[in-house]
Amino acid sequence: MSIKHGLLALLERGPMYGYQLRSAFEESTGGTWPLNIGQVYTTLGRLERDDMVRPLPEHDGGQRSYEITDHGRAELTIWFATPVSHADRPRDELAIKLALALTTPGVDAGAVLQSQRTATMRTLQEYTRLKISATKPADLPWRLVIDAMLFQAEAEIRWLDHCETSLIRHAPAPLITGAPSDADILPEAIRR
Repeated sequence: MSIKHGLLALLERGPMYGYQLRSAFEESTGGTWPLNIGQVYTTLGRLERDDMVRPLPEHDGGQRSYEITDHGRAELTIWFATPVSHADRPRDELAIKLALALTTPGVDAGAVLQSQRTATMRTLQEYTRLKISATKPADLPWRLVIDAMLFQAEAEIRWLDHCETSLIRHAPAPLITGAPSDADILPEAIRR
C-alpha cells in the first residue's frame, strides 16, 4: 500500500492537517504501520503538486488542513478498484535468505528456519493478543489488518514447516571418507 493512497482515503473523510492524518492512519491500521510525520508532509507536498489535494487556509493555531480534490478522488477510486498484483509486492526477504542459506558454505539452513519459526510464533502470539483486545465495533478496521497479519504469520509457519520437510527429504547423502575396507565390501558370509 502506498502512503499516498492511504492519505487520500483519509482525506475523503474530510479535511485534516498532517498530525491528524498520521493519527488517523495509525488508528486505522492499529499502529501496525507507524508513519513518520515527515513522510506525511512530504507525501502531502507531492499530492498537492499532482493536484490531488489542496491546502486550506491556516487555522488560528497555524495548522494547515488539506482536502482531497476531484483528481484525488478519481485516483482513489482507481486504487480501490484495482486488485493488488503480486508483482507490486516487495521481494520476500525470508525466501531469499533461506535460498541463500542453502547455498552458502558454513550456514546451517535448519538453524535459520528454527530461528525464524521462533520469531514468527512470537509475532503470531502478539497479533492474537492484539486481536483479543479489540472488542469495540470501531476497532473493525484495524482488526481486519490484524487478521491479515495473523493469516500471513500462520502461512509463514506452514511454509517454514514445508521447507523443513523439504530439507530433510532432500538432504545430501553423507560423504564417505577414506577408502572402503574389504570388510565393508565383502558380504558377511565370505568374511567368515
